[in-house]
Amino acid sequence: MSDSIVIIPTYNEKENIEKMIRKVFSLPKDFHLLIVDDGSPDGTAEIVKNLKEEFSGRLFIEERKGKLGLGTAYIHGFKLSLKKSYQYIFEMDCDFSHNPEDLINLYDACAKDGFDVSVGSRYVKGGSVKNWTYERIFLSYFASWYVRIILGISLRDTTAGFKCYKRKVLETIKLDEIKFIGYAFQIEMKYTALRLGFKIKEVPITFIDRVEGVSKMSTKIFKEAFMGVFQMRFKKIK
Repeated sequence: MSDSIVIIPTYNEKENIEKMIRKVFSLPKDFHLLIVDDGSPDGTAEIVKNLKEEFSGRLFIEERKGKLGLGTAYIHGFKLSLKKSYQYIFEMDCDFSHNPEDLINLYDACAKDGFDVSVGSRYVKGGSVKNWTYERIFLSYFASWYVRIILGISLRDTTAGFKCYKRKVLETIKLDEIKFIGYAFQIEMKYTALRLGFKIKEVPITFIDRVEGVSKMSTKIFKEAFMGVFQMRFKKIK
């Protein structure tokens, strides 16, 4: 039984899903995988189900009806993972913008270095982005600066979605009270963990823009994140 599970939400990721699964299972550390698929019409879930026998006991899938949002997919995955004995629970994208090999560095930050949460960070020393336009780089930097100013936190990459949580963090956070479902979800989870006294380590990564498939970013998601930061600032966290 692995002590670690990686949660990957999917929607129309048929070009990436099998390659991602095989890459994670090729790593020198044993990780389990939970795919949370939101009714992908392109057959993503079928690809996963066809691989379950090959990776029996290591690969799991939850199928949901409709596109319900990134945050709800992770919350669903967190709750299922906490019912098992996993001690380290990860978030990762399916499109290879997050390098699966960095899972081990995120694991070590929590399991060996004593941090409660580790974040794959583009904006600490050693981190970088590839294949982004200058406009997108500027927008991302501005977003992280804006979040740091409004929330009064020192994290450099506040919107990052490549993370490892120690079990106790997700047991302490009241998951049903997490409000946001888009990229604001990533900010809210970090901010809540910090407010509860947990220690977060930023681990440098190289973020590579997706090569295959279609980005899920939208104006609605960005607006939720921009406005949601003000709401988080005055939220009571117990």
